[in-house]
Amino acid sequence: MDAPKPLIGVLDEPGDYRDALAEIIARDGLAVMAAETLEDLPPETSLVVVHARAVPSLEWASLNERLPTLVVSDSRLDADLLTAVDVGLVDYVVEPLRHGQLLRRMIRKAIELHRLEEERAHDRERLAELNAHLEELNESLETHLALLRLDQQAGGQIQRKLLPPHDQTLGGVTCDYWLAPSLYLSGDFLDFQRFDDRFSLFYFADVSGHGASSAFVTVLLKSLCNRWLAEWDGHDPESLPSRWLAGLNREMLDTGIGKHATLFVGVIDHRDHTLHYSLGAQLPKPLLVADGEVVELPGEGMPVGLFPNVEYPRLRYGLPAHFRLWLCSDGVLECLPGETLDVRLQELERRVMTCTTLEQLRDSLALNPSPDGDVEGKYEGAELPDDLTIMLLSGFADDHQ
Repeated sequence: MDAPKPLIGVLDEPGDYRDALAEIIARDGLAVMAAETLEDLPPETSLVVVHARAVPSLEWASLNERLPTLVVSDSRLDADLLTAVDVGLVDYVVEPLRHGQLLRRMIRKAIELHRLEEERAHDRERLAELNAHLEELNESLETHLALLRLDQQAGGQIQRKLLPPHDQTLGGVTCDYWLAPSLYLSGDFLDFQRFDDRFSLFYFADVSGHGASSAFVTVLLKSLCNRWLAEWDGHDPESLPSRWLAGLNREMLDTGIGKHATLFVGVIDHRDHTLHYSLGAQLPKPLLVADGEVVELPGEGMPVGLFPNVEYPRLRYGLPAHFRLWLCSDGVLECLPGETLDVRLQELERRVMTCTTLEQLRDSLALNPSPDGDVEGKYEGAELPDDLTIMLLSGFADDHQ
């Protein structure tokens, strides 16, 4: 269906001149209506061609505001034409009956320019509405982010309350740790608890990802391990770590949360100076420093929470009278120099060999805690690449049992 023709109004005194002017304009198929005043034209009028004599001087400005206007005159020196130009009507044709083709071109050009201006005005209006809407959305987003930040900060406080005391000694073995979440909540978690005078248990977990969903898994881990520890009768310590990993593997698969974890679980026999342990894809592996040497605790195991019916290894290691056992999350590897994983693992071994305290290793990684518990140094003012956790168990040097 063809678009309707734009209606062109011709304002002039009635007579042959006006009729001739209307006829010239209509030659290109334009719809034309002649009138004596603007009020006589219908509201759908697209443009008016006005003879300079047809409008009082004081009405030119209001006419130009209402409709696109093209002025015609029989002389460039017409006082009425000059008045129209003075108020901003710059589109005019002198002797229009002699320049009909120019007049029609100017009419079409004026209509097109007016259409474009209306579109631009509409776009500006829509842009203003969009900006106002975006400002509302930004304010709403800032409010929600502030609430989320408060929730995560509260969650982080609760998660820290679930951690064991710092620098805790049980049966001659001292445990200390340092944990820095990449945001407010951490996917890293650990614990160190006494079972009785003979046994103490500990675990070190690194849940995939970080943030709230990973932190929820650490709460599940804490709850399950506390329950299983309460149910243990103190017998068969060599199988306890592997049973815990298998049980946690089932629980994580049953929940369907789509998370997995690397884990190390150990039972220390303080009487026999023995470590019973199992591990699930722990990387880097625990490093034992004793007698001037550093060794990886042997053993392999599957990640926890990925595959059903996994059996985890039952492992045993005799602990020397003086030892330091280091456990680090994989985020620590990102703080070490080296292009390959093997180079970074070797660098970690070198550093734990020369560091005798948790603070020394942490400082060697340029990770210094600020008073509010955040991380400074190499990553000061920036989000950490991953959760960072170091756990150190040292023992039996002061054991007088």
